[in-house]
Amino acid sequence: MVDTNVVKAKILELIQDDPLFSVIRETPLEEVLYNDVYLTDIIDKKYYSTPEVASWFEITDAQLRYYIKPFESYIFDDEADNPTTPTVIRLNFPAILRLRMILLLKDEYRVKGLKRLLDIDENGYVVKQRKVSTEIDKPDELANKVDVLSNVMQQILQTGLFELQENIESGSTQITLNQDILSQNIKTLTSETTEQLTEIQKSTEKIQEENQTLKKQLEVIQERSKTDIVQKIRERQIENKVINTLRKEAFEQFENEKKSGFFAKFFRSSQIEMEKEQFVSTYIQEHLYNSLQSELERYYGE
Repeated sequence: MVDTNVVKAKILELIQDDPLFSVIRETPLEEVLYNDVYLTDIIDKKYYSTPEVASWFEITDAQLRYYIKPFESYIFDDEADNPTTPTVIRLNFPAILRLRMILLLKDEYRVKGLKRLLDIDENGYVVKQRKVSTEIDKPDELANKVDVLSNVMQQILQTGLFELQENIESGSTQITLNQDILSQNIKTLTSETTEQLTEIQKSTEKIQEENQTLKKQLEVIQERSKTDIVQKIRERQIENKVINTLRKEAFEQFENEKKSGFFAKFFRSSQIEMEKEQFVSTYIQEHLYNSLQSELERYYGE
């Protein structure tokens, strides 16, 4: 069994500066990269065919070739001794590692996103970044830092809160706090804060007054609603009472007008009931308005 730490050290030696590894680093994909099964049997200097590599990653040869084509300059890194031909592709350990990182990131970044990460141009080549010597840049960096500090110092002094004073004993120049400006700013700030608090207090009192007014208006509306409901209930009761009275009057009048013998009533009972209901309905319709108006006037007159 291969020591995982040894495998990890070997992989890091090959890809620690790789742009795709910078994306994978410190994610769950990093552990996947270190624990692939093929790492136990791979030989560093041997070249492997695409069908063999595809079987390691559980994809087809066609799928593997699909992801090799757009990234050839990155995967093979312009290897002069690579035995790859137009029809047969061979990959060594570094190329397999680069291809494996492409496969791990393909779902999230797709081909276009991976090309941007690798800085691959429209012709399919990785754009090489020219390294600039840090030793040459050091004097310029120091000058830039001095300019930045000078600008910061100038901006601090322009605020008026600080001033330069010469220390007589040491002969050095020191930055001291301008107490006069500080006191003046504090007074101004206090005055502005007091004014703001006063405005807030006035606004709060106004809102409270408006709330009280609204509360009173709501109470009036609620009281009116209660009164309206009571009146409507009473009017409904009066209406029912009037209808019942009219119905009773109609029954009595019908009986007086339609008196007949026992046998006639017995054999014509169904027809009589229909005539009675029609008579009562007509009677109520004719007298309801005037009777109801009289009862309501008597109720409100009380």
